[in-house]
Amino acid sequence: MADNTYDAIVVGSGISGGWAAKELTEKGLKVLMLERGRNIEHVKDYVNANKAAWEFPHRGLRPTQQMLKDYPVLQRDYPLNEIVLDYWAKDKDCPYTETKPFAWFRGYHVGGRSLTWGRQSYRFNKWDFEANAKDGFGVDWPIRYNDIAPWYSYAEKFAGVQGSREGVEALPDGEFLPAMEMNIVEKDVAARLKQHYKGSRHMFIGRSANITEPKPEQKRTNCQYRNRCWRGCPYGAYFSTQSATLPAAMATGNLTLRPFSIVTKVLYDKDTKKATGVEVLDAETNKTYEYKSKIVFLNASAFNSTWVLMNSATDVWSEGLGSSSGELGHNVMDHHFRCGAGGTMEGYEDKYFYGYRPTGIYVPRFRNIYDDKRDYVRGFGYQGAGSRSGWGNEVAELSIGGDFKDALSEPGKWSMGITGFGEMLPYHENKISLDKNTKDKWGLPVLNMDVEIKENEKKMRKDMMEDAKEMLEAAGVKNVYTFDSGYQVGMGIHEMGTARMGRDPKTSVLNGHNQVWDAKNVFVTDGACMTSASCVNPSLTYMALTARAADFAVSELKKGNL
Repeated sequence: MADNTYDAIVVGSGISGGWAAKELTEKGLKVLMLERGRNIEHVKDYVNANKAAWEFPHRGLRPTQQMLKDYPVLQRDYPLNEIVLDYWAKDKDCPYTETKPFAWFRGYHVGGRSLTWGRQSYRFNKWDFEANAKDGFGVDWPIRYNDIAPWYSYAEKFAGVQGSREGVEALPDGEFLPAMEMNIVEKDVAARLKQHYKGSRHMFIGRSANITEPKPEQKRTNCQYRNRCWRGCPYGAYFSTQSATLPAAMATGNLTLRPFSIVTKVLYDKDTKKATGVEVLDAETNKTYEYKSKIVFLNASAFNSTWVLMNSATDVWSEGLGSSSGELGHNVMDHHFRCGAGGTMEGYEDKYFYGYRPTGIYVPRFRNIYDDKRDYVRGFGYQGAGSRSGWGNEVAELSIGGDFKDALSEPGKWSMGITGFGEMLPYHENKISLDKNTKDKWGLPVLNMDVEIKENEKKMRKDMMEDAKEMLEAAGVKNVYTFDSGYQVGMGIHEMGTARMGRDPKTSVLNGHNQVWDAKNVFVTDGACMTSASCVNPSLTYMALTARAADFAVSELKKGNL
């Protein structure tokens, strides 16, 4: 093939981009993967993976005024610290504007946020794919649970998801590796909840993409319980592009990876109504290149994939490729959280736990299912943990001396806390758009955010706190308190929507196979494609949708339909 011509181009190298590259190369296509940021090599470039706190200049905190100045967005929540600072995009180089506040935390490098994600891996349930049609928010999904279930299984088996089979309809079981254990407090709380609610509410170990058995075929070693996942795991114990999909794609000999490549537009032929490739701005030299392909997979992360579409084929559609429905950029979703309840557990002072488990517990959704009806639609689940506080909480008022030394050798009290993660509805008026008056480091227009939660989410948040309090008290937790730490849209780092799937080209950007209605050889399989959000972490769904779309794309290519 010519140096600039490929069977397929994949834009982005995060969770969905890695899957697209793996699937397309394994099916025999010559694939170019374009990543706007630097390369990060597995193991070699995880420079902080094995450092102890004292090896960082400021013990891993966010210490300097300069850091706060350089990262005004990142400092809004936990991502800003010196341990993983290089894994986040620089706010100064990559700005955006806000009509309404939006916390956009991005990772611009090979692997993207697959290196820093929380690894929580859950299937949507059957109701999630029916909800829009039933309650009238958004448009109907063009697929149902049974369409994606085999692809969930396919993704779980390859990625490696630990968890327990629970038979809960609200949270379908999957293909699990042996589950990590709950600690003694979590087990007792779970048992008391089951008894109190007569089996209608459940608590079990959080399902996560941390392998509990080796995967020698992928050269991945099982989890070492260090809980340093987001530094990059030298054991390959959690699923990332670097540990799993990229090596698989490279092994085929069919992948070319080009970092420092900002895709500025999809090239579109108005006569054939197909994409012919992409235009790339080299992030280091500022030179422009064109790459040709038969199909294009946009996996640049939800908002960036939509940004690319907005900049494409503007001579045909003023608002960009995929905008004919009037829905491109609209229906932004996230998961609202940062509220719940916590308290202390008494009577376990002689108990402790081993290691640093990289997942907590999960309580599946129980609101607005079966006979439960609330004054809002959809629902929420909980993540949380039982833990023993460190000595730091016990010595604040102690002075140097024998009492101080004694306190250092004793763990603190047990506590139990849960945080709600709620579904956000796909409101048309929640949107992103191009702000052509503001440019990034490379002179490209940036995105403007105009997104907020509304009454439905605000009503839900009250239940997220009160239900948490009720459950903890029913389980024997003492000194229970509720909290709302303040949520800004985007903090969930689960941005979804803006190029949604649907059944009608008049009301959606993509069809049921993730094809852009206006250019059938362009596929979008990252968070942009989501038609609704459910209340569970979405990454496993991105994996399944990507594998499904890649299978379809190659089939159509072979038939000559693309």
